[in-house]
Amino acid sequence: MIEGILETALYADDLDAAEVFYGGILDLEKVLRAGNRHVFFRCGPGILLIFNPAETIKPPPADALPVPPHGATGPGHICFRMTGEAIDRIREKLNKAGIAIESDFRWPNGARSIYFRDPAGNSVECAEPRLWNIEQES
Repeated sequence: MIEGILETALYADDLDAAEVFYGGILDLEKVLRAGNRHVFFRCGPGILLIFNPAETIKPPPADALPVPPHGATGPGHICFRMTGEAIDRIREKLNKAGIAIESDFRWPNGARSIYFRDPAGNSVECAEPRLWNIEQES
């Protein structure tokens, strides 16, 4: 019944820094920004949600959409699906921006991953889809 992941969320106290990182450095298209509560980005066929946990833990007002309070503490993790060539390009862009690569390696099945941190300390991975035996899209 489940077709895939429509959206995934990370949490960041500083949405301005998150917007610069995900929109500026990683080149994701910003879909929506709502003050200091959240900023959303298009990511392929899905959406990356960046929430300020201090805001999303609050119950919604009576006149708002009935989205339950949520949040997380500590660093989360996301993995972006990319070709090997795109990983090379993003690594170069990260290096130019002064963002440290924590790890760059090949998994036992030959898929490559790189790991780095966003400004909130979340672990960000870029990996070839064959990591999970998924076909590369053309």
